[in-house]
Amino acid sequence: MGKEFSLIPKKVKKIETEFRKIITDIPVPESIPILEKLRKYEPRSMSGQPPIIWDKAIGVNVYDRYGNMWLDFSSGVLVTNAGHGNEIVIEEIKKQIEKPLLHNYCFPSEIRAQLVEKIASLSPNPLKKVFLLTTGAEAVECAIKLARTYGKKKNKKVIISFEGAFHGRTLGAQMIGGIPNLKEWIINPDPDIIQIPFPGDPRCKDKSFDLFLKKLKEKNIKEKEVCAVISETYQGGNASFMPIEYAKNLRDWCNKNEVLLIFDEIQAGFGRTGTLWGFQHYGIIPDLFVLGKGISSSLPISAVVGSKEIMDQYEPGTMTSTHTGNPLCCAAAYGSIKYIEENKLWENAEKMGKVFEKELSKLKNFDCVGFICGKGLVWGLHIVKEKTEEPDPDIAFKIVEKCFEKGLLFFAPVGYKGATIKVNPPLIITEKAILEGCNVIEEAIKEVLCG
Repeated sequence: MGKEFSLIPKKVKKIETEFRKIITDIPVPESIPILEKLRKYEPRSMSGQPPIIWDKAIGVNVYDRYGNMWLDFSSGVLVTNAGHGNEIVIEEIKKQIEKPLLHNYCFPSEIRAQLVEKIASLSPNPLKKVFLLTTGAEAVECAIKLARTYGKKKNKKVIISFEGAFHGRTLGAQMIGGIPNLKEWIINPDPDIIQIPFPGDPRCKDKSFDLFLKKLKEKNIKEKEVCAVISETYQGGNASFMPIEYAKNLRDWCNKNEVLLIFDEIQAGFGRTGTLWGFQHYGIIPDLFVLGKGISSSLPISAVVGSKEIMDQYEPGTMTSTHTGNPLCCAAAYGSIKYIEENKLWENAEKMGKVFEKELSKLKNFDCVGFICGKGLVWGLHIVKEKTEEPDPDIAFKIVEKCFEKGLLFFAPVGYKGATIKVNPPLIITEKAILEGCNVIEEAIKEVLCG
């Protein structure tokens, strides 16, 4: 599914605009030794992104040290919600460095207290307990642990997740994930973790909650056996959301059957979708939700948020992590959340999302653009074989390649068969930058199709 980009420098058109600057061959000839060193010493799995040596990143732009500048429509895989190199984030990190306090394990710190209080203050009742971790996958693993522990008291152990879902690359996270080829390495899959069709997938024709009930019956799953249902708030690979009515029915079903509802907000949280929390689009409240990526706009940190009843199941010292609440990461997250909240960046995401919707919809004129999904500042262009719904990963790859040669940066295509181009710039993006970026996408598609 994954592909390597070529390391052979290619002459490309020189570009200089407000948001883009390309003045060298791509990849830059002088950067090849660095790229070759990475490919020599890192596993092959790390070679799947555009061959650009990041030197610095500010706002919505990424720079190399050779004079090139890219308009970033990746947010560094949906991390830099508050923008690259945000001054408030840097200021908070500097405060911690200057103390200095770089690590403290689970020993108490003031910055950790400030951060968990801030997240709790923004979370709906009764979800006022916050457990800080390091990565999104680690937080998902913790949510699984809490759900199974909670269910064990009532002899419930089945976890329901969705086809097409991605929750991380660790064992538990991939078992609840819904992408079969990512799970081929698992020798003994958990028989009590099952997947059902995701109603937000544009290829899923039945979007009613009846499908959920029908699939449980087909798999011989009894309601009394289910301890939790977990879903990405939107499916990250496709940028697709559940129908609102489906989500409400799911919440009612979970209430009726004493099942925990868990939302993976790792991509959706902190304003990305046009609301502070992505689940606000559904008008419901989960029992647990998981945070990561945009929590800090920079350093690695994640969190699980839930009620006292669920979060306090483990005795002191029995649910911890070596780098939980690392002071530098906490400082970065505190600064990022403060900036997002004070500037109400979810409002800009909602407003700019309408611009994207209008501009990206024009791309439907191309036969290779099968579906366009998204809200706020997360969108997915589903690239397909001409006049079909069959994904075309090769064309998607070529479009991304053509775009970064023109100064517009995406990460490699993801989603179903690796054929979805994700569009997710920092939440500080302006209409002017969006229009320029969308024009580049259109140019790139034309050139790929006519090439």
